[in-house]
Amino acid sequence: MVKRKSIEEAMTISNRMVAGALDELPPAKMHYSISSEEALKSAIDDYCLQYFGI
Repeated sequence: MVKRKSIEEAMTISNRMVAGALDELPPAKMHYSISSEEALKSAIDDYCLQYFGI
């Protein structure tokens, strides 16, 4: 989902997009997509801080 996307594009990925890419997770597993979104955004924040100081 993130490959070949700019940082700005990657930051727009939502948990619903993640769930859709995983063929609609069952409701009991929806928290996985939320965790994935949070992890992605945290990784992007860390990357920006390390390489750009922002």
